[in-house]
Amino acid sequence: VQLQASGGGLVQPGGSLRLSCAASGSIFSINYMGWYRQAPGKQRELVASITSTGNTNYADSVKGRFTISRDNAKYTVFLQTNSLKSEDTAVYYCNLKGISVTYYPFDKWGQGTQVTVSS
Repeated sequence: VQLQASGGGLVQPGGSLRLSCAASGSIFSINYMGWYRQAPGKQRELVASITSTGNTNYADSVKGRFTISRDNAKYTVFLQTNSLKSEDTAVYYCNLKGISVTYYPFDKWGQGTQVTVSS
């Protein structure tokens, strides 16, 4: 199973970006999709997550500004980021947990995509 993340970039404060993370390979099901971020000198933290049943969870710092969604048919998770602030600057990583076609569990991370919020 491989993940490909995209959508990061440089944006001004108050702007928006849409991050995507697509999984490919021998996937039977994906149970959990999450976005994490890591700023320089800080630990990686959960930004948002969504389960196979659609339950979502957000960090307090992004509630009301970020929205996580998923396309089950395309094994893709999205993160719509609005009203971006300088403190949102970080490398964003996607994490997917699921079951392969051989019924082994997998826990994969994407390569990271840089989000920089600056004027």
